[in-house]
Amino acid sequence: PRTDPAVIVAITSARHPDRLLLGSNAMWGGSRFSCLAGFVEAGESLEAAVAREVREEAGVDLVDVRYRGSQAWPYPRSLMLGFTGRVHGSDVPLTVDRTEIVEAEWYSRDGLARAVAQGRIVLPSRMSIARRLVERWFGGRLTGVDEMPAVGG
Repeated sequence: PRTDPAVIVAITSARHPDRLLLGSNAMWGGSRFSCLAGFVEAGESLEAAVAREVREEAGVDLVDVRYRGSQAWPYPRSLMLGFTGRVHGSDVPLTVDRTEIVEAEWYSRDGLARAVAQGRIVLPSRMSIARRLVERWFGGRLTGVDEMPAVGG
């Protein structure tokens, strides 16, 4: 059967690995944030798709892209492949595309924990690979008002 691969990536700063880049998709509205993601194009490697999506959605280039795992994705025939990567260079300004991603922000571990606990941002479902990538970087489970539905997470 046909499978449409999609990629998702937890992005850290090469200079400040204690910072994680999260974005808010235009379709979500409100305060939902997750890792950046997108579909793999025909003839494209998974690593190239990760780099392209991040460049298109946040305007930054990645290095050290590494595969971390996968999950079935709730769209027909899809498979979400999770990666980590680091932004090349130091303190590169973000250029959000405003079409798919309406907002992107760097979070420290303390800042993310505080934002989640205070309900300022909502993270992907605990069932999603996006949440596993975030919590792997965080070093444990995040608690608070932080649960968005698993679809698209």
